[in-house]
Amino acid sequence: MPITDHYPIPPSTQDLPVPIDSSAPLFLCFIAGTDPATNASWCPDVRAALPKLQRVFESETAPKLLYVHVGQKPEWKDQGNVYRTQWGVKAVPQLVKFQRIGGEVKVVGQLVENEVLDEEKLGAFVSA
Repeated sequence: MPITDHYPIPPSTQDLPVPIDSSAPLFLCFIAGTDPATNASWCPDVRAALPKLQRVFESETAPKLLYVHVGQKPEWKDQGNVYRTQWGVKAVPQLVKFQRIGGEVKVVGQLVENEVLDEEKLGAFVSA
């Protein structure tokens, strides 16, 4: 499945593009914004995670992955950041797995920071 960058986050989880008639998961990965001076993420953990995520999600049979940028460092550090307050993001990168259960979109798992960097754990999480 393709990876979508700069996904515009909807108002709620129920508006995520999770298949209605399937148990197929959808993954959102909350990542740090791109530093205009370097054209790379300002967060070293995100820079380290991106190639691993690419490898795990690059096959045609992989589930869909959407990258959500949480902003530049000052925006992210603000405790009122919308991703912190409305989406429960505690750190970046944070990979969240959603599935439709009983007609509702639910969080069924997540990996945070160093867990995303563990390629074996990442692969098992995505394929489970």
